[in-house]
Amino acid sequence: MTFLAGIVGLATLSLAPTEQADERPNILWLVCEDSSVAWFGCYGNPQAKTPNIDALAAQGFRYTHAYASAPVCGPSRSTWITGINAVTTGTQPMRSRYPIPHGSIPYYPDPLHRAGYYTANHTKTDYNIGGRADTACWDGSGADAWNHRKPGQPFFQVINFNASHESSAHGDVTRTRHSPQDVTLPPYHPDDLGIRQTYAKYHDAVERMDTEVGKALDGLARAGLADETIVLFNSDHGGVLPRSKRFLYDSGVHAPLIVRIPEKFRKFWPSTAPGSTVDRLVSFVDMPKTWLSLAGAEIPSTMQGRVFLGPNAEPEPSHVFGFRDRMDERIDSQRSVRDKRFVYILNDLPFIPWGQHHDYLWLMQATRSWEQAHKQGRTNEVTGRFFETKPVEELYDTVNDPDNVVNLAGKPEHRATLQTMRARLREAQLSVRDSGLLPEFERVRRATGLGKTIYEMVRDPKGYDLPAYLDARDLALAGDPANASKLVELLGRDDSAFRYWGVVGLMRIGKPDASTRARLESLLDDPCDEVRAFSAWALIRSGTPDRARQALVGLIRDHSPSTLLALNVIDWSGDDIAPYVPAINALPAKGGPMVAYEQRMIEYLRESHHLPTPPARD
Repeated sequence: MTFLAGIVGLATLSLAPTEQADERPNILWLVCEDSSVAWFGCYGNPQAKTPNIDALAAQGFRYTHAYASAPVCGPSRSTWITGINAVTTGTQPMRSRYPIPHGSIPYYPDPLHRAGYYTANHTKTDYNIGGRADTACWDGSGADAWNHRKPGQPFFQVINFNASHESSAHGDVTRTRHSPQDVTLPPYHPDDLGIRQTYAKYHDAVERMDTEVGKALDGLARAGLADETIVLFNSDHGGVLPRSKRFLYDSGVHAPLIVRIPEKFRKFWPSTAPGSTVDRLVSFVDMPKTWLSLAGAEIPSTMQGRVFLGPNAEPEPSHVFGFRDRMDERIDSQRSVRDKRFVYILNDLPFIPWGQHHDYLWLMQATRSWEQAHKQGRTNEVTGRFFETKPVEELYDTVNDPDNVVNLAGKPEHRATLQTMRARLREAQLSVRDSGLLPEFERVRRATGLGKTIYEMVRDPKGYDLPAYLDARDLALAGDPANASKLVELLGRDDSAFRYWGVVGLMRIGKPDASTRARLESLLDDPCDEVRAFSAWALIRSGTPDRARQALVGLIRDHSPSTLLALNVIDWSGDDIAPYVPAINALPAKGGPMVAYEQRMIEYLRESHHLPTPPARD
């Protein structure tokens, strides 16, 4: 029995009579995977074959400005289930399972239970949160909640469709129903056959997913419940070709959102008639709060976001917030804010390229073809940028540049917009208590040492001085040599966040002088592993690698929590691999998810440096 069972039972006993329960809508939430708006006919793609979703849009309301909070499923779904941005709970690294205080943070099905709803979630959870089983908040896992509820009981049914998952673009791309020659490539992809073929294959996958959506809608209709049920359709983020999923561009976060509302519940209509578009700005963090409002359920005070639909709709925000941190074995950190025209992206680690080799992404033929084209000199300034290091700031006019390729951040005529978006990003990070101003493993170490979850730790200004950390981050990313003395001063602070940003800032301004190198060498024994690792990288870049290599070897030999970061630094630095090989070969080959990610990095380092795989150890 789940810990909610007693609550659910009480809620069911207190249900109003059937005729009153019938006034509450059933809700069917159809969720596909990895598909931005660019993959659907109703959003303007003439190659897309999505008749069922297009018909749903004609019957409902199609939102034109709905954005995922994160460009990958785990952090995105973590945001959904709690109604709290994953950077607030510390669950933003992909595949992490850090705990949250479940006693004070409910999942959105919990108040649905208390409101008397039967809830079911079919096939996928992936909430990226530890301390509570993903299935514990649901009554069932079937796709037909209406057949399992009590008489007169409203239902909330989620059906997830994995036919459009990234994996559907893997494998053989030579036999597709869609023609590779007919697909439209964005300007950031070179016109390469392997890329065209992958696009065609993924169009096939979206077509299969559309068929499954049609079957689900038919099932609802056969049950005679279409006129009693609000139907929602959207993806769990954007994607899925390279430079979309995992990235904060429109291709990675601009998601379809369609809402069909029966005439019986026209009080919830966002416009005068079905078939119309709605241009309200919507973030994924708004969705659970809105679904609870539609159901007449209590909205937990912990939820962020705004109700965007129905008579209880809250004012439209001026902008929405997005984030990206570690994705599996690859470490990075980016934040964004966007309004209906501009998107601003801040790259916390600009010396890392966008297109780091990522094992899962490189299973796709399009990625391998793109990399090969770049190595062979067949890319240009736009199509080759993916494999270069990033600018600190990116600003795109999404109306005139929907593919986000013309960076306006350095244009004098857009300086006022840039300053506005900078201020909005800071406001957003302060509002949500962004945990990412400490690197991942240090924030885990600090929270654990305090006996708190990350969520609890970052809400304590004494233990997590977010305004001061943002100031240090901005100083670091300015890249101004005149700030060198201030950055060196940060290296002497007791708080590891300042030391971390001090090192990042010194890397931004170039080769350090002898005095600064001595300070960086003193950090090779720092209690914060990330400070040690980035100091080592700074010293390797400065041409003094000996002690730096020893520090990285030590992190690997001791199997520090930051071993994965050390392996990433070895790759980023382009350093001689030989000093690291014995420590790398001694790492455990089996263990939890982090060990698996370490092994992915090791396999890539061996392959890229043409090293043999050592014999398996007993």
